[in-house]
Amino acid sequence: MKKYTILIALLIGLQSYAQDTIAKQDIVSAAKLFDLQYNNKEVDTMYAGIKDNLKVYRDMHQTSLNNGLPMSLWQSPIVPGMQIETKQNAIKWKFNKNIKSPINKFELAFFSVAELSILIKTKQISSVELTQFFIERIKQFADSLQCVISITESIALEQAKAADDEIASGKYRGLLHGIPYGLKDLFAVKGTKTTWGAEPYKNQVIDEDAYVYNRLKDAGAILVAKFTLGALAMGDYWYGGRTKNPWNLKTGSSGSSAGSASATVAGLVPFAIGTETWGSIISPSSTCGATGLRPTFGRISRTGAMALSWSLDKIGPICRSAEDAAIVFNYIHGTDGLDRSAVNIPFNYQPEGDIKKLRIGYAKNYFDLIKDTSRNEWKVLETFKKMGVQLIPIEFPDTAVYKANIMDVIISAESAAAFDGLTRLNIDDELTRQGPFDWPNSFRVSRLVPAVEYVNANRMRYQLQQKIHAALSSVDVLICPTRGSGNQSAITNLTGQPVVCTPTGFDKRSGLPTSISFIGNLYQEAAILLAAKNYQKATDWENTYPPLFLK
Repeated sequence: MKKYTILIALLIGLQSYAQDTIAKQDIVSAAKLFDLQYNNKEVDTMYAGIKDNLKVYRDMHQTSLNNGLPMSLWQSPIVPGMQIETKQNAIKWKFNKNIKSPINKFELAFFSVAELSILIKTKQISSVELTQFFIERIKQFADSLQCVISITESIALEQAKAADDEIASGKYRGLLHGIPYGLKDLFAVKGTKTTWGAEPYKNQVIDEDAYVYNRLKDAGAILVAKFTLGALAMGDYWYGGRTKNPWNLKTGSSGSSAGSASATVAGLVPFAIGTETWGSIISPSSTCGATGLRPTFGRISRTGAMALSWSLDKIGPICRSAEDAAIVFNYIHGTDGLDRSAVNIPFNYQPEGDIKKLRIGYAKNYFDLIKDTSRNEWKVLETFKKMGVQLIPIEFPDTAVYKANIMDVIISAESAAAFDGLTRLNIDDELTRQGPFDWPNSFRVSRLVPAVEYVNANRMRYQLQQKIHAALSSVDVLICPTRGSGNQSAITNLTGQPVVCTPTGFDKRSGLPTSISFIGNLYQEAAILLAAKNYQKATDWENTYPPLFLK
């Protein structure tokens, strides 16, 4: 009995010693990291409570939290007084029904979703034939672009055969029926690896089907590949290398939806699905010359997708035209009720809507920073004027409302929590990139973000949402430079505003694509897509393809 008493006393002593490894001077030093100062009396009073907190943290660390487990705090972009549409109207698509299958099959690589849908519906080509065509394209160019993590050939051929059988029996599901596509490899699909682009997870298999995959499967679309993403959704470097820009293989595609943008522009798929937390759809789409739609926050349920930042992550299509983006978005928006930030709100797109009835503004303060009026951004404004659009100058609120970089606080705290175990268990050492601005170091730094500052950053965010809502109330669409436009990207990601970017030509210095962004009011993707579609009709840049892949 005496032995047990000594053992218990020793264990209690060890626990007490562990707690007492926090010295009072540690509190004084730590306070400096948080812009705080405590006097000696305050430190003496705090000391016991801080040691108690440490025990709570250690108790919490005994439980492993799966990446798919969300917070109980659900972000909403809705602000007081907003009027939200409740009635879904039928979308009256209008396409050229005289589309014929090309003599040179290579040309199928750059057919639009709408054109391919006509070929499928009229049985000029089977889904199996089209699927095999794109799989061969992927096999031919995947290594050059480093854009593919896995080819889902068996799944694709099974789905394609099922699509052909249904269409032959008279059951046509709609515009995506039989159309191949690719997913960014952070979406779970049963029977496939879901690597998140990161070395520690390159053999990970998640026994779940993501919401967006289920929606596309229900629409009859055919999954042919899972595409690269920068490791854990940052940049274009993944565990296998760096995803390339189809216009110049010596440069990267940007990220993190790196493979989705690169493959779509190179004609390896008609469209792909990406995600954005801060720039991950718009940046690679702009860099590669794609049309990327970042919908309103909460427009598409994120069930089955890797979580990086619960209050910022968004899903959207990457296509070659605004019309294709509208088609894909029409099939994937909505919720399964499992992502509590996601909503079912109508998408009342009018393909033949009158552009002159839209109130279209431009971010005058950002355009004024572009002194060279021969730049492509200025040419966009001229194009709209030639369409008869009366452009409204708008001062987009920037530093006047964005006084602190609260995006860094929010995304840092949430991403570090999403990958808590990666840091605490030193798994982060397995990630291939270890620089000061890569995730391993970012997660470590983020452990020192105080909870109080995270909460206050979100309170400031709520103010920001209201101010941006008011600033955009006089327009339906705001034309904004994609690059070099102040804090626009951070602000609109924080407020949840929808954005679509589209190519505008090429940079005179780099030879790479340039783009313009159309910013919308919350849940008004229809307006910005109509504006982008009309711009594309007037310019045709979306039909310019990278020469290396014209074979």
